[in-house]
Amino acid sequence: MMQAARAPSRASLLALGLLNFFLADARDGLGPFLDAYLSTKGWAPMDLGLLATVGGVLGLVAGMPAGALTDRSHAKRLLVVAPVTLITLMSFLCLAAPSRWMVFSTQALAAVAGVLIGPAVAAISLGLVGAQRFGQQLGKNESWNHAGNLVLMGGTWAASVWFGLPGVAALMLVTTAATVAATLSIAPGSIDHAAARGMAGADSGGDISVSEGGAVAQPSSLRALAGNRPLLWLSLALALFHFGNAPLARLIAQQFAVQMQRPFETTAVITMVSQVAALAAALAAPWLLRARRAGPAAVLALLSLPLRGLLAWNFSEFGMIYPVQLLDGVGVGLLGILTPFMVERLTRGSGHFNLALAAVMTVQGIGAASSNVVAGYLVMRFGYPLTYLAHGAVALLAIAALLPALRGLRAGDNNANRRAGTAMGASAASDA
Repeated sequence: MMQAARAPSRASLLALGLLNFFLADARDGLGPFLDAYLSTKGWAPMDLGLLATVGGVLGLVAGMPAGALTDRSHAKRLLVVAPVTLITLMSFLCLAAPSRWMVFSTQALAAVAGVLIGPAVAAISLGLVGAQRFGQQLGKNESWNHAGNLVLMGGTWAASVWFGLPGVAALMLVTTAATVAATLSIAPGSIDHAAARGMAGADSGGDISVSEGGAVAQPSSLRALAGNRPLLWLSLALALFHFGNAPLARLIAQQFAVQMQRPFETTAVITMVSQVAALAAALAAPWLLRARRAGPAAVLALLSLPLRGLLAWNFSEFGMIYPVQLLDGVGVGLLGILTPFMVERLTRGSGHFNLALAAVMTVQGIGAASSNVVAGYLVMRFGYPLTYLAHGAVALLAIAALLPALRGLRAGDNNANRRAGTAMGASAASDA
């Protein structure tokens, strides 16, 4: 009989929370500030879209290998520490010499490194708490992360106002060091590496098949993913959503950074507004992830995008960023929790959770990366308002693709409930 996983220590869970808090700033380097900064240096929207696309494509190439590496690696903490350190180094080089060659090369390396972080954090979380508490932990992770975004974006705004670019760079260095320290504070022995790759036990309703010799029999990774139709539909829905969503915050930052000539302050305000709503979504996660609520929450998340596009198209004043970015926080905040939760439910027992999550994120990233050049062209040809409207409308297709995935999720829940009932009946019979 499989033994229950040992509960992680409070120190490791606190370290995981602090990791997510500081990672909010450290994982993206300059993040949205880079677009605003380069806009003031004369970069056109088309050039910025090309920069995002190049980094996105390189990150996509590394996505599935990163997931497979996370499944197999027992050095999961290193898969956070090394990329975060490299991303910060690339950001400093970019600020020191913002030539086209330097910007493109450093951001390309940072994009490849950043692919490792998401699967690694998800794997550490799953390995610490197990499948049954994974959804609850995802909500906590996102709460820490969005709180970090709020605090650190405020810190970046203050640093840029009082100290300029050197202040922003200093804060980036501090958050990187804090992320590394928090990651290394997670006790390596508290991570169950079998659970971290999705090898659910009988107590969690897993579908682990056992060969005659007692070893776990797993299908080939690619075949297992390709045969999981609900997972494929989920990937398509997320790709469509992020195709529409990815450029909007960047375009709003570009538009108002050029108008106001205060790139860091403008981007900080835009980002902080969305993080308030995202934090609220994360705090609501324990309620949302109960039975039968994940599906409606996912539909609600996708609906936030057409509403954003409609509002941004209709209003050109700076004040429109508040409702637009609040909706962004709701949509992205909910999906940040629901995506790994639904992937884990759809792949439970396969042993390929991190590969599956990386594959879904890769397909999602294809949508996001391909949209940047399209958005840049639309802005140059038709202006910002029509671009907002066009990208917002894409989410309607995403909702249509999501529905088959939700049917698969419900079918899996029903099967798990039947297995649990059978197991309880067998246990009662043996006790009698």
